[in-house]
Amino acid sequence: MSLLEFECALRYPSGFRLEVAFRAEGGVTALLGPSGSGKTTVLSIIAGLRRPDRGVVRLGGDVLLDAGANINVLPERRGIGYVFQDYLLFPHLTVQKNLLYGWRRRQSRAPAASFERVVAVLELGDLLGRLPHTLSGGQRQRVALGRALLCGPRLLLLDEPLTGIDEALRERVLSYVELAFKEWNVPTIYVTHNRAEAERLAQQIVRLESGRVIGE
Repeated sequence: MSLLEFECALRYPSGFRLEVAFRAEGGVTALLGPSGSGKTTVLSIIAGLRRPDRGVVRLGGDVLLDAGANINVLPERRGIGYVFQDYLLFPHLTVQKNLLYGWRRRQSRAPAASFERVVAVLELGDLLGRLPHTLSGGQRQRVALGRALLCGPRLLLLDEPLTGIDEALRERVLSYVELAFKEWNVPTIYVTHNRAEAERLAQQIVRLESGRVIGE
């Protein structure tokens, strides 16, 4: 059985229609495509933040969504860690408290990464007392990734994690992402428009265009 089975359709008032089906076997699966192809919408449906017009989402054999049967598991019960494109760190909390928020939300059935190990691997020790607005884009990305890992997710969703990061820092941040994959081996759906990035990180690539899968 595939780790993730996704088959959903959604029509926006603008006329854009998403109709996507794919299976992810584990490891890192990249959703590759240009802006507006539906990649983030797919992540939002998997996370339970958007409901499709029809479709089914299964994770590890558990039904998270079945529109026809009116099954829609709440986002906080899905066991999914989501690193948004703009990171969504709590601006009034220090880095340490943002990370501990993830730890408090950890799923009881999934082993969570230890706080100390996340801080060590992602090199966050010098940042723990700082507020998000004082961090660079790359630092915020590392904090958001650490917070998601501390939830003990069954599945990790990364939405264009290198967007907005200075080109000179992309390689360094990408190396942190690779380290996290190797250290915790959490199955991941990784959204990107960069083919080289997808080929470097992912074992499986699903190519999207105009709301459709055009190749794997």
